[in-house]
Amino acid sequence: MTAAPATPRDLSDLSVGQEIARTTHEITRDTLVRYAGASGDFNPIHYNDTVATDAGLPGVIAHGMLTMGVAVTGLLDALGDPTTVRAYSVRFTNPVPVPATGSVTLEVVAVVGAIDEGAGTARVDIAAEVDGTKVLGRARATIALPTATADSDQVATA
Repeated sequence: MTAAPATPRDLSDLSVGQEIARTTHEITRDTLVRYAGASGDFNPIHYNDTVATDAGLPGVIAHGMLTMGVAVTGLLDALGDPTTVRAYSVRFTNPVPVPATGSVTLEVVAVVGAIDEGAGTARVDIAAEVDGTKVLGRARATIALPTATADSDQVATA
């Protein structure tokens, strides 16, 4: 993955269209093995080329939930506090083929799509691609905006 921002993003002055994070993530067969062990998802389409191609896939593919999880990490790093994310959802549009040797690169960009001042939230649209092909559709995170605390900075004196 590319380097995370040194300090969390200031969310007090977001604007629609503002890029919050841009990251790249290398996914290898080793990544798939580790994810399978952690998740318990040992479906052979994630490690056996013959099974994957017999199922009509281009070869071994990354787990959908692995792709979803990796895609949000740049945003989480930029926010600095993962509890800022109130919701996250995606549609899986294309598989992520993972070569037997080497890696595939997942490129991710997170951009402010909408701001709801009344609700105190912003929608962040996440674009995830491999070799120019969109692999997640309608990937969106709802994040909490900071609350105004004008009085909290003042110390009351008796």
